[in-house]
Amino acid sequence: MELVSVAALSENGVIGRGGELPWPSVPADKRQYRARIATDPVIFGRVTFESMRDDLPGSAQIVMSRSMDDDDVSLEDAYVVSSVEEAIETAAELSETAYVIGGGTIYELFQPHVDRMVLSRIPGTYEGDTYFPSWDDAEWTLVSETPDDGFTLETWVRNG
Repeated sequence: MELVSVAALSENGVIGRGGELPWPSVPADKRQYRARIATDPVIFGRVTFESMRDDLPGSAQIVMSRSMDDDDVSLEDAYVVSSVEEAIETAAELSETAYVIGGGTIYELFQPHVDRMVLSRIPGTYEGDTYFPSWDDAEWTLVSETPDDGFTLETWVRNG
């Protein structure tokens, strides 16, 4: 199974502030993001799940939480897991590809397991309280960089 992190981040690595994006809306990025993750499972933390609950992405939702259980979710295609290993195992049973979509702690926990990163680089620096984890450039190769309307889409693949 391929595990892919998908995130939008500013030049200084910020991905959020107070549970929201800290930059003005970038409609082209939202469209490509939703289209990319529409047909595969997504993995996210409880807070991100709750913030998207009215418009959940992906074909199934894997919610990583220490405080929730399946009864708290009450959605047919949602699974509550308590570890990275359980999330990966659940995703592998559902699809050949799964997307890690946040928040910051979830990105950090899954970073050692991710095969690919698809990052929307938002121009500018922003104040924030949530950051995308740093990575060792020697472990990754930038395979594409595509400018778009209000962002640049980068695809990184783990070496080896």
